[in-house]
Amino acid sequence: MFTQPLIHSTSDALADNLYDVAIIGGGPAGLSSALYASRAGLQTIVLDKSPGAGALALTHKIENYPGILQVMTGKDLLSVFRQQAENFGAKIIQTQVIGINFENNPREVQTTDGVYGAKAVIIATGSMGRRKPTLKGEAEFVGKGVSYCAVCDAPFSKDKSVAVIGDVEEVLEELNLISRFADHIYLFLHGKELSFEQAAAIQRIPNVELMTDYRLIEILGNMSGVEKIAVVDSVGNHKKIDVWTVFVFLHGNSPIIDFLSGVLATSPSGCIQVGKSDMSTSIEGIYAIGDVTCKEIRQAVVAAAEGCIAALSADQYIHKRQKVRSQWS
Repeated sequence: MFTQPLIHSTSDALADNLYDVAIIGGGPAGLSSALYASRAGLQTIVLDKSPGAGALALTHKIENYPGILQVMTGKDLLSVFRQQAENFGAKIIQTQVIGINFENNPREVQTTDGVYGAKAVIIATGSMGRRKPTLKGEAEFVGKGVSYCAVCDAPFSKDKSVAVIGDVEEVLEELNLISRFADHIYLFLHGKELSFEQAAAIQRIPNVELMTDYRLIEILGNMSGVEKIAVVDSVGNHKKIDVWTVFVFLHGNSPIIDFLSGVLATSPSGCIQVGKSDMSTSIEGIYAIGDVTCKEIRQAVVAAAEGCIAALSADQYIHKRQKVRSQWS
């Protein structure tokens, strides 16, 4: 059940790397799990491949996370999460997980630098990063005017001009929210042609300009962030348009589950199916949280809540309790 050959593990070597809970992924879901698991007295390790690469880490401004009064970056918020988890004894290391042996107990989590044993495993690998930036300037301005999350960033575009580019279905899900804040929206659609109903839905939004004859070719700006987009029409005429934010909703993101070898139950789209009451997967003692699971709402506070649920569920599983033990203080 490993995606790559095992690094040979002896019982002695595994004993040196044995934990109650192994958490794969260091975003808000994983770090929230680490906080609650370690605070419950569980020996906890977080295996995080790329601490600065998740959806929250790339968010430039956050003002809607409960308890945070000042606007802060996603990286700063994650730093607080890490510090909290480490303060209660969680160990966080940077390494890539390449497989899990679900048959043994403790479970064996295979990484590029060794094997870690755990009585319970919490998967929090997220879904961002499966599509590489394809627009010129996109990668340069991620978190500085290029956004993949309307709920996160639309309020920062209040009374500004923005560009929205993406596949029809994804764009239509986000367009109404963006239109409540932006003064003007330049809309660039990819993929199949609009249906009559879709075209009518767009026409009902008064501040949307559908750029049917134009193609967005570059995102431009400076050290502070996005300033303009460069577009070209069907006959080759170029022009630049001032915008504050470029929202990108191009299909390609999918849950990061390649290391699981298809063992856990997933939906046709590849997200891990879980029990919403305890975040349990199809295998006992294995939990999944955050954007790797099947969900409609993708917010840091939701991911953190799921992390709490999974940690308390893992604590119940490990100690064979009849009920979850809550942490009130």
